[in-house]
Amino acid sequence: MYIPKYFKVTNIDEIKEFVQMNSFGTIVTTKQGKPIATHLPLELHKNGDDYYITGHMAYGNPQWRTLDTNEDVLVMYQGPHAYISSSWYTHENVPTWNYQAVHIYGKASVLNEEELKEDLASLLHKYEKHRKDPVLWEKLSPQLINQELKGIVGFKIKVKEIQAAYKLSQNRNEEDYLNIVDQLSVEENLTSQQMAEVMKKRVENHQ
Repeated sequence: MYIPKYFKVTNIDEIKEFVQMNSFGTIVTTKQGKPIATHLPLELHKNGDDYYITGHMAYGNPQWRTLDTNEDVLVMYQGPHAYISSSWYTHENVPTWNYQAVHIYGKASVLNEEELKEDLASLLHKYEKHRKDPVLWEKLSPQLINQELKGIVGFKIKVKEIQAAYKLSQNRNEEDYLNIVDQLSVEENLTSQQMAEVMKKRVENHQ
């Protein structure tokens, strides 16, 4: 991923937080030179000094058969994004687009059944624990679990390289930056409003 110096993010804790909040990602592999991709919840974990991404896909999805044969797989995460009009600047310029994205490269392998069960239990806990009547792993019947396990393939990716870009108008002066935030806040589409909140938070964290 091409990342100009203004927008490069290297703080691993910041990247981990971003992935946790935007964990519905895209996994990309190749088959006979052709890229193939699947959109999935892909969780980032730390085990000792190493980082891993885990996920699962349908058994009927042929992409899982490429996991062991690809030297590297690519996982992409994206946050809010928004069109930035150059009419919001105090000087003449061209429009652009703000966004947040993380690309992670690594070596993939298929999970065994016990590893898959542990990963599914963790996934349910993350997304169900705060609900009034959570659907947790231990509440599911063995019959349902065994039936569902036959239809999916779990995998893990040992992280080799992380690339992160937050293009949030960091290269603009303060007046332009704050005006961009104000303009995004009143845009009708939700992603523009979300981008405004991200940019506000960035200012607050640097004060």
